[in-house]
Amino acid sequence: MDTVRSHDGTTIAFDRVGDGPPIITVVGAFNDRATAAPLAKFLEPQFTVYTYDRRGRGGSGDTLPYAVDREVDDLCALIDHAGGSAALFGFSSGAVLALKAAARGAAVPKLALYEPPPVLPSDMPSRIDALVRAGRRGEAVELFQTEAVRIPPAVVAQIRQSPYWPALEAMAHTVVYDVTITSDTSLDLALVSVPTLVLSGANSPPMLRDAAQAVADAVADGEHRILAGQTHDLVPEVLGPILTGFYA
Repeated sequence: MDTVRSHDGTTIAFDRVGDGPPIITVVGAFNDRATAAPLAKFLEPQFTVYTYDRRGRGGSGDTLPYAVDREVDDLCALIDHAGGSAALFGFSSGAVLALKAAARGAAVPKLALYEPPPVLPSDMPSRIDALVRAGRRGEAVELFQTEAVRIPPAVVAQIRQSPYWPALEAMAHTVVYDVTITSDTSLDLALVSVPTLVLSGANSPPMLRDAAQAVADAVADGEHRILAGQTHDLVPEVLGPILTGFYA
């Protein structure tokens, strides 16, 4: 693990593999740098791939108060560390963060996104934050899963009995960050001028495919591809060849 300092002094932890043009992966809710590690392994023969812990997760710091611009600063610090320019791969809410960086003028030659979510209600960040502050982390996770992700309550009840539920509760405060990003309507997608490939799974909920198409239509140079048999999971064997061709 290596680290870089963001504009506000926050330490951002990252791993780097490969040797070639740089790609930075930006993951979504309940994810850390390990989420994209298998995809990075697939891409490393041709690229230098950076996987990082977004602030508040893993080995990264968490300077408060939270602001979306600070997360963009974190990403820009990694871009600078990678040589001043890097392609981005954004997953879920991380895709929106990558779009925000590109819209702000970060040196991003190409942008690939997997299932950027639709815009969430503006009150969701405060509702989840209130639960976290009250120590009701499990309820915060449930609120996100049922209302943002739209998982049926019966399925959420089953997830709550799983061995990884404590890890979800431990990251509940960062879900506030994810819903803050995805409920922010200030992003002007017309400012994203770089080639942008937006991917979605044919077996994912229609709302994700619709959101992906909307992003591809709104950016200056966008393309939407629907991947047969795929869901809201990163499958390196499927995504790897597509991304290799796109970034080459």
